[in-house]
Amino acid sequence: MNKGLVRPMLLEDLEAIMEIEHASFTTPWSLQAFAAELKDNEYAQYRCLELNGRVIGYMGLWFILDEGHITNIAISPDYRGQRWGEFLMRSIMKEMAELGMERMTLEVRVSNYPAQELYKRMGFAAAGVRKGYYADTGEDALIMWAELGREEDI
Repeated sequence: MNKGLVRPMLLEDLEAIMEIEHASFTTPWSLQAFAAELKDNEYAQYRCLELNGRVIGYMGLWFILDEGHITNIAISPDYRGQRWGEFLMRSIMKEMAELGMERMTLEVRVSNYPAQELYKRMGFAAAGVRKGYYADTGEDALIMWAELGREEDI
């Protein structure tokens, strides 16, 4: 596997981010939402996964006190199934642990089994359900948590 680079997301990355976002989600975030996160949200940490100079994935989270809430994560369809999602998550979880984050949480559609399997491999465990969480379909969200800081978990 070529060496991927995880780096802070820049406004210049948003065109590539929007391509991945629209290919990944039935209700994608807007360009304005990403721009606002990057410019105006002091709690936001957004990272890109770059391969051979091309952005192929991204992850965003809110860093509040010692917890991180993953807002979104996606890998370009051309690179799925090649463990890039795992590479991206491992890199960011390690970085966030080094910055003092102790745990992370996320919501995932109850029907999204591939994502749930990835999160379980990354040390996340189910902790509850948010009924009707997704406005586009009314689907429930599975709430998952992971503890950080233990090297064997990252």
